[in-house]
Amino acid sequence: MSYSPRLKEKYNAEIIPALTDKFGYKTIMRVPKLEKIVLSQGMGDAVADKKLIDNAVVDLSRIAGQKAITTISKKDISNFKLRKGMPIGTKVTLRGEKMYDFLDRLISVALPRTRDFRGINPKGFDGRGNFNLGIKEHIIFPEIDIDKVNRILGMDITFVTSADSDEEGMALLDAFGFPFIKK
Repeated sequence: MSYSPRLKEKYNAEIIPALTDKFGYKTIMRVPKLEKIVLSQGMGDAVADKKLIDNAVVDLSRIAGQKAITTISKKDISNFKLRKGMPIGTKVTLRGEKMYDFLDRLISVALPRTRDFRGINPKGFDGRGNFNLGIKEHIIFPEIDIDKVNRILGMDITFVTSADSDEEGMALLDAFGFPFIKK
């Protein structure tokens, strides 16, 4: 027997029929699905201290369960003491089973650990069914050992869906169990 993530099974068994009924899709190929999750961190202070990027790559790799890469600047900006080719951030793109595993950990473990958590504001949609979420502290993830963290970092998480509208994208993420604030 092979391993299959819990949310992937939930998507196939419950979410596809529910969204088909709600939006009246003619075929299951029209049902929106989660295509990828992108975790990214911008590190403007890394211009002065190169070790920040190395620590951020290690932490982000541990959170995602997949190796993170360093993003580099594309042009010179003298006001920020930035030169082309300098490392300025980290990112990792999750697809497939790792994506579903990360989503499960985010919804059931990490978000409830956030201080003063009352839900996610649904204003992060981009008009095409994709959702952006900002996290102020990366220490909410259980993979991070708080004693070894020398600096608390924030991150942006982008959920890319195949939905055509924000309404469909929100219905998909809501079906996965996203704790959206109800209006």
